Amino acid sequence: MEPQRKLLNSPQSCVDEALRGVVAANAGLALLRGHRVALRSDLRALKGRVALLSGGGSGHEPAHAGYVGAGMLSAAVAGAVFASPPPGSVLAAILTLWQAGVSGVLLIIKNYTGDRLNFGLALEQARAQGVPVAMVIVADDCAFAQPSKAGRRGLCGTVLVHKLAGALAEEGHPLDEIVTRVTKAVKGIGTLGVSLSPCSVPGCLPTFELPPGDMELGLGIHGEPGIKRLKVGSADEVVKMMIDHMTDSSSQSHLPLKSGDTVVLCVNNLGALSCLEMAVVTRAAFNCLEGRGLKIARVMSGSFMTSLEMTGMSLTVMRVDQEILRLLDAKTTAPGWPNLSSVDLSGRNCIMEPAKRASDAEVPTAKEGSLSAVIRRALEKVCVSLLSAQEELNALDRASGDGDCGSTHALAVHGTARDISALLNVRWHQELAYVYSENVDGTKSLKLFLQPSEKSSVFSAASFL
Repeated sequence: MEPQRKLLNSPQSCVDEALRGVVAANAGLALLRGHRVALRSDLRALKGRVALLSGGGSGHEPAHAGYVGAGMLSAAVAGAVFASPPPGSVLAAILTLWQAGVSGVLLIIKNYTGDRLNFGLALEQARAQGVPVAMVIVADDCAFAQPSKAGRRGLCGTVLVHKLAGALAEEGHPLDEIVTRVTKAVKGIGTLGVSLSPCSVPGCLPTFELPPGDMELGLGIHGEPGIKRLKVGSADEVVKMMIDHMTDSSSQSHLPLKSGDTVVLCVNNLGALSCLEMAVVTRAAFNCLEGRGLKIARVMSGSFMTSLEMTGMSLTVMRVDQEILRLLDAKTTAPGWPNLSSVDLSGRNCIMEPAKRASDAEVPTAKEGSLSAVIRRALEKVCVSLLSAQEELNALDRASGDGDCGSTHALAVHGTARDISALLNVRWHQELAYVYSENVDGTKSLKLFLQPSEKSSVFSAASFL
């Protein structure tokens, strides 16, 4: 029997319990009895306006219940994990919104067969009952040069569409206008994903196999096959490859971009990347797009449309103008939407200069002392010894700590080696302490920094290492 690897009560109840958890934590949400439907708890506020309904299989949280709120979705329908919700629940949500006095209902779905069939059937049934309903299908996947008959898949770009349509609905625009404007915006969105691991539906084996050290480019959010497998590269290399592929004009699925275009960037965690990795990828994507002459107006970085515990990320790029930015910046109470900066990000000076050290301002540049040659040889020997013992020190530290002792001292060694001459003066003990304080985190630098007496020696200083 496969050991339990997910913190759940049971595979059968996880979707219902997850929805109850989302609703319990957000006063603006409620559940529709008898259905897996999360709705705004203030449906009366929608009277006379267009209501927005989305949804799909569970396992992509915070999509879609996390985007229910004023200024975004009016309701979201959840299916079982990676399974489209039944048309009966979609219809129940539509009729509930209609009975609340809305002027019409817009369905926003991802381009997957199950969603198109089930939401489409509910749409026809609602129209037969006199409800004005329209549907927008998001197909933003840039993976395949020649998409299948089913077309491009719907991915994280759907979240941006929720926001645009939600802002328009909040302003009171009619259904047909919202459909027209959102459909136009969808054509300017492209997404591509990459994964370093599979994911697994609760109670099931992983959706696919991926050997350690490999990654799959262009896979779907349910683990559908991508376009190729490669060895894992650096963040910069992977991001460049993804953006090159997304904008390759020879592909039928490419996103046309040219220098001078203004874009919004969304870096989406597929589930299990650390926040540290996400920040590194965000930097790489930002730099890559700026290097192509694009103006980056907004950046979203976080978990927006996940694939359970998949270790990977997707990049979404959207061409924007000032009107689209205005709609993206509009307020929303949806718990899953990030608090974005409303200032254009490209061209900013992100660096501030630190204050000068008091010693730099008050003490003239120190000259080399009589023991400079001895100090140089001692420092060089200490540096060589620490580097050669890096892995041994890490191993010793793993027995009682976080296993970084050798790596931490290596940082100080590199800082020292960059300019040993700067240490060869009568204040060498203070300069060495300063190098450690600038290059070494944790308590190791503190031990040395607190011992800058003139009686210190290289060997007594080394004893603190």
